[in-house]
Amino acid sequence: MSDPGGSSVLRRRLPPIGSPAYHLLLGCVAIFILGPLGGISAAFMNFSIGFFIGGQVLAGILGSTITLGYGPEGKHGANYMQTMASSVAGMCGMAVLIQARFWLGLPEIPAWQLILYYTCIGMFGVGLGMVYTPILVDRMQLTFPSGLAVANILRALTDKNLLKKSVAKLGGGILAGYVGGLASLKLAAVEALGVSTSTFGAGMIVGARIALPALAVGLVGDGMKPHLISIGWLEAGEPFRKIGFIIALGTILGAAIVDISLILVEALRRLGGAGGQPAKPAEDWKRVNVFRLMSWVVFWGIAVAVVGHTVLGEPLRYLLICIGLVFLFVLVNGISLGISDSNPLSSAFVMTVFILAAVGLTDTGTGLMCASILLISCSEGGDMQQDRSTGWRLGTNRVVQFRYQVIGIAMGAVLAVALARVFLSAYPVLKADQFGRQVAGAEQWQSAMTYKFVGALRGITSAQPHIMKALRLGILIGLATEVLRKLVKRHRRYREWTGTSRDGKVFDFLLDSFLLPSPYASSFGGFVEMRTLWWWAGGGTLGSLYETVMAKSSAGRGKTTAGEVPADMSTASLVGGGLIAGDSLAALSVGILGLLQTLL
Repeated sequence: MSDPGGSSVLRRRLPPIGSPAYHLLLGCVAIFILGPLGGISAAFMNFSIGFFIGGQVLAGILGSTITLGYGPEGKHGANYMQTMASSVAGMCGMAVLIQARFWLGLPEIPAWQLILYYTCIGMFGVGLGMVYTPILVDRMQLTFPSGLAVANILRALTDKNLLKKSVAKLGGGILAGYVGGLASLKLAAVEALGVSTSTFGAGMIVGARIALPALAVGLVGDGMKPHLISIGWLEAGEPFRKIGFIIALGTILGAAIVDISLILVEALRRLGGAGGQPAKPAEDWKRVNVFRLMSWVVFWGIAVAVVGHTVLGEPLRYLLICIGLVFLFVLVNGISLGISDSNPLSSAFVMTVFILAAVGLTDTGTGLMCASILLISCSEGGDMQQDRSTGWRLGTNRVVQFRYQVIGIAMGAVLAVALARVFLSAYPVLKADQFGRQVAGAEQWQSAMTYKFVGALRGITSAQPHIMKALRLGILIGLATEVLRKLVKRHRRYREWTGTSRDGKVFDFLLDSFLLPSPYASSFGGFVEMRTLWWWAGGGTLGSLYETVMAKSSAGRGKTTAGEVPADMSTASLVGGGLIAGDSLAALSVGILGLLQTLL
């Protein structure tokens, strides 16, 4: 039987799947090509804007070209590469921590000390991210929009049949995302509109039930600003998210308390033999040695404390507090990432600074180094969960994926310090403190993340009791909302009504979107600006409307697409994933151009 594409010949020239040469090929491509490309993009975006797009989608597109000859099984190799590359890129985004030292007037730290410290934190973060994977990915089955986008891309680009059915939707989304992303980065008029094709695309993936609650919270918060100003929680002219992110963190935490409590109750029931049928053994690709994983977390947690105290001279008390907080925030941030594709890294950093200040911290340098534990751990732990969500859809071996990721952490720590030195040397304006002052020539370097870090650190000497009040309020809202949702959603008559009645379905939509939305979904409204929320809600509404119309149209014609493509490769998810991918490619283009201008 002939092979017009020549894939059989190409496969014979590639190393056998699973062989040492196979993993060497994948590792070299990921760590020396894909990782640095994503790292340049992440560092440039953080310096120029103040946020960065994760490297998963970009690495997935480029990595699949290497494994194309393996056919459909090549998706796992491409997934291994994007896992390693995204670790490198995520670590490179942490270069802003070095910039923050200059803004605060702190002395430079030798490169080897920073690399060692960042590596220990990254290893600790990915281990904890892996610990929470069974909860967030397997049990809660959160969407993780970028993880879904990567899975769709890898399935499409490594399977000719799927590629034929999805190329127009995926390709069109990538093109639109690239054009929109490039325009938002290079054209002031477009930037002023707050255009974000990746945000719009992520909204399309999660749908209106997840996207609309965030917009509702943003609008309510915006309307409450006069009251918040009157009680001293905001200053005149400040956006709602200045205090909204604290409340949002609380709502996620409150809802998580309910869900984790239910998981623990079920676990205890099973241990006591009251659960009936024994739990099914996990598939081979899911199996993880729990003892080794917990040993990994303990070892690297101790390493963070030892290196931070003995090498960097930071107080052990604050280091241990931050290590403890990582266990909470990797879970909370992971839930946010799984729901909204947003990992509130700066919120975790700022909240940590406030907590440290509440227990006596007054030194900005110590605050920066200790809160860095949260920033890096949440970044890499979130990447771990995002990558595991991709692997869950593809059936990729988790242990092998974990090994690829930890290698990427080590390379990323080195590259983060190197890129920081390159950018800061080429653009001395990046070293200038922009907090509360205008700096000539800094127009293209907003460094919004650094701005937030420095602002929080400089505020540790002033009492801010309203911060903890806002956090407690958020926890109470999250607890009450999640308990009520559980009671309503689990009621037999409610399920019957919403499952069979048109009015019931409409009411259920209104309940999820506005009346009693999930705290995980609504919390996004406290993290970002209103412009972003409009794009987020617009994508979610358009995606849901399109899928609803197409479902009714197919039902009317008596046609179904079941069995043609995986269930989660809908048109909305393909186009939305393409928009995220295109935005990533645009950021990469601008990042490489900026680096070339730096070097030349």
